[in-house]
Amino acid sequence: MQKIEMTNGQNQNFLEVFEMFITSQTARGVADITLRNYRYNMKNMQKYFDAEKLFDQVTKRDIEAMVVAMRRAGLAHNTIATYNRMLKTFYNWCNAENLSTLTIAPIKEKETVKETYTDEELQRLLQRPDKSCDFGEFRCWVIVNFLLNCGCRASTIRNIQNKDVDLNAMQVTFRHNKNGKIQVIPLCSLMANILREYIKIRGGEPQDYLFCDVYGGMLTEDALRHAIARYNKCRGIKSTSIHKFRHTFARKYLLDCGGNAFMLQKLMGHSTLNMTKHYCRIFDNDIGKDYDLHSPLTQLTKSKRQTIKK
Repeated sequence: MQKIEMTNGQNQNFLEVFEMFITSQTARGVADITLRNYRYNMKNMQKYFDAEKLFDQVTKRDIEAMVVAMRRAGLAHNTIATYNRMLKTFYNWCNAENLSTLTIAPIKEKETVKETYTDEELQRLLQRPDKSCDFGEFRCWVIVNFLLNCGCRASTIRNIQNKDVDLNAMQVTFRHNKNGKIQVIPLCSLMANILREYIKIRGGEPQDYLFCDVYGGMLTEDALRHAIARYNKCRGIKSTSIHKFRHTFARKYLLDCGGNAFMLQKLMGHSTLNMTKHYCRIFDNDIGKDYDLHSPLTQLTKSKRQTIKK
């Protein structure tokens, strides 16, 4: 790709160079959601950093001062790490374009426990709605079932077309993934039957979106989020996160269904095993198996009881 003409960032402020970066990433075909996240992160970073400063005058000390200001403001460690990661991507581009030689030191994110829906909550969410329900509620019920069948992302859900579902082969093709790769995912028998019924009601042409709005068009990001939020709240579930279903799928697959890391990686569309390993670490069930036989506390208590009996 031809490099963007700019003289070492001179006479350009930080934001102007950042906009050039966004233009370059857009031309490369970077996902819209990633670009929105870049802009969102930059907007928040400006509270702690003078983005109007001339780009070639920004130093390593300015970046460090920004991070310190964020910490003093009480921002979560992983939030700061996310902003820093975006900044690192930005400066890597700047360096490749000969606009800068500044390097950004990575901030390692702290591992966190992924929140998941409880089994009791899932039972409520999976309860089939009445036959008198409207299309929106029935569609949300099908979506919740679908999320627990494969753990896909919200953006993937929105982009599935009728033609992507093959009920005879009991599989669905994901053409819109975060990593840009096409993915074929199996459908369990229950999910295939649910989709068979749903598609009869939904109708439409092969190229139409499977989980559409009431007019048959593509669900927007906000529309899907609000629809699931209403659905959950109507069933007494306070949490309304769509991504939480993805974490729940990973936990259930590993702990309750005896799934393995390699299959989980394929099902969830991870490019590497890093995120899959993360799920395996936080949802590791092996360490708890037969722990009564191995716990020092149990053994000591048992020995004490035996001594008392003697």
